[in-house]
Amino acid sequence: MTDDTLRQALAYAARGWPVFPCQPGQKIPATTHGYRDATTSIRQVTEWFTRHPGRNLAIATGAPGPDVLDVDQHGPAGSGFPAFATLRRTGLLNGASHYVRTPSGGLHLYFTGTAQRNGHLPGHHLDFRSAGGYILAPPSQVNGHPYQLLRATSRHGTLDWAAVTGILHPGRQPQPQPHPDQCRDLGPLAAWVATQPEGNRNSGLYWAANRALEADPDADLGPLAAAARQAGLGEPEITRTLNSARRTSQPRPDYQAEAGEGR
Repeated sequence: MTDDTLRQALAYAARGWPVFPCQPGQKIPATTHGYRDATTSIRQVTEWFTRHPGRNLAIATGAPGPDVLDVDQHGPAGSGFPAFATLRRTGLLNGASHYVRTPSGGLHLYFTGTAQRNGHLPGHHLDFRSAGGYILAPPSQVNGHPYQLLRATSRHGTLDWAAVTGILHPGRQPQPQPHPDQCRDLGPLAAWVATQPEGNRNSGLYWAANRALEADPDADLGPLAAAARQAGLGEPEITRTLNSARRTSQPRPDYQAEAGEGR
């Protein structure tokens, strides 16, 4: 997968989409500062994906990268495709530029990036990745199952997450993912981590840990670790994920000025 991954990483970078590597077969960043290290530097991208074969490829979402609607497929636990069908009928999804099948059988829809906040509609099994988020992209794999490009279009529209929320929850205000100040109480974050299905447990723990550390850099992440154990995540994965989140929360260097330096 190495040559293909490098070619695709350079193609994304050429579009102006910042990319970075994740651990092989996982959604955990392989760089010190995670999505904050994402770059379009040809030199850095080439170094990342030639020195460490097998790494997964991630795109930082939100402008200048794409916004991505994540339609989850959790089998008996629930599916985002009924909500996806509802949104398609409204025309809100007409501007999608790429359709990507995820390893679980879900779907990623790419839109022109904005500065919107990330969003989550658990009852509809939908996630929205924009500023401060990231997604794995083809040809990445998780548990031996690849992300596959289904269709690319000539469209370059945006997705209004507030409108999505309004359609699926009429009369309610949009429910974006919590602001850092709301994450000092780890109870809600831990409860959310505990419900994550297989295939999303690592990334869910990583996301929650980052939100907690944004609110308090010295936060005790023990409740999140306990929730991850409840979800079925093993101790090595929990330790590795929380350590990665702590590194990501550290001050980030001026990566554009250091684009030629590897890790």
